[in-house]
Amino acid sequence: MIGLEVLGIRLTSPEDPPVLLLQEEGGTRCLPIWIGAPEAAAIAVAIEGQVPERPMTHDLLATVLQLIEPGEGRVVIEAVEEGVYQATLHVGQFEVDARPSDLVAVAVRLGWRIECTRSLMDHVGVEADPAPSDEMEAFRAFLERVTPDDFEDDEDE
Repeated sequence: MIGLEVLGIRLTSPEDPPVLLLQEEGGTRCLPIWIGAPEAAAIAVAIEGQVPERPMTHDLLATVLQLIEPGEGRVVIEAVEEGVYQATLHVGQFEVDARPSDLVAVAVRLGWRIECTRSLMDHVGVEADPAPSDEMEAFRAFLERVTPDDFEDDEDE
């Protein structure tokens, strides 16, 4: 297994989904995972150490996990199939399948280890590119102007 550090959230353009970048510990490769804006916001808030007035979903899950199994857990990103990443939460004797973005949001809150298989990094890892300093500001600006209507499916109308 390869340990991963959350390098950050990147926006390639306002129209494209955010990208979660997980960098291999002690290395130069990153695992890029395209995620939804709500999950990106949940990860960004946790990275910055912000605490919402009321717990959000990932905060609730982190609290429940600590109550049920106060020991340390870990997140393992195992594979990618047709562009969809597969991940598992390992806590106590349990393994739970979930989206990597949700598991990273919880792991960042709890300080839990994030890992991926060596074969996955060899298959989809990319060399890390230093991030422009204004990307986090662009993401914050996006979060300030986004509304729930932005996530409605136009096809249902």
